Order: sequence, then structure tokens, then C-alpha cells
Amino acid sequence: MSDTWVTLVGNAATGVDYRDSAAGGVARFRFAVTARYWDRQKESWADGQSSFYTVWARRALATNLAGSVSIGEPLLVHGRLRIRDEEKDGQRRFSADIEALAVGHDMTRGTSAFRRVVKGDPALTRRSVTEGHNSADSHGDLSTVPAQGRGER
Repeated sequence: MSDTWVTLVGNAATGVDYRDSAAGGVARFRFAVTARYWDRQKESWADGQSSFYTVWARRALATNLAGSVSIGEPLLVHGRLRIRDEEKDGQRRFSADIEALAVGHDMTRGTSAFRRVVKGDPALTRRSVTEGHNSADSHGDLSTVPAQGRGER
């Protein structure tokens, strides 16, 4: 089975929720992608419908995300698209997850300063991964990720 790789441009809709695990760090955040279109009547660009994705990251990417990304920041996310099909309260629901391979700031909308992380040097992260990034939200907790999504086999 081949994977579906996507690259999305949008904004961080939530803060990064970071957790340590036996296999390394795991991080998750919600990502909003809003379509833009040309409104002929107004003769200007307008926002269309927004789509929301849950972005998952592991190991070093997870740690670096927790120290680098805040709500509202413009990002590019590249990774594997996974569609989840669940039944909840008798209704079938679908959600889209991205298993991130790479995440970066969108430089068309601002500047960013890259800092290479030296393993074991927490002073090089912009924010501590424990500052406000560990709260559970309405999107479930990290323990609900299927084993294949956590890198376990």
C-alpha cells in the first residue's frame, strides 16, 4: 500500500501538546488550512472554507515543535495523510491526521530564526516544552493514538 504524502500551508490552530514517551517525544497540534478565492463582485481575495487537521510529530521533530510553534503562526506541514473513520454516539465521523515529516514557518508571511539544537542542551529551545503545552483538549489525549500512528508495531 502506498502512502499519500501532502504539503499543507496554513496556521497553527492550537498550541503544541507535547508528551514524553518510552520511544521518544510525541507532539500534536491542530492545523487550519483556509482556501482563498477571487471574489469577482468585490474584486478582491476572500477566505473560503477552512479545513482542520491534527498534526502528529515524533522524537526530535516533536521536541522542536514544542519549543518553536505558537497558536496562529503560519506554517508549512509535510507528511503522510491518514483518514480516521470512527463511530461516536451512533454517528460515523471522519477526521484527517498528518504524520509530520517536516514542519516549518511560512517565510512568505514573516521571518524566522533557525537555531540548530545540540542534543541535550535545553537552553537552545525558545520555550520549554512544559510551558503550557501539556494540557488535554477536546481532540483526545495522546494515549488514544493507534499503535501504528505512534511508530509502534
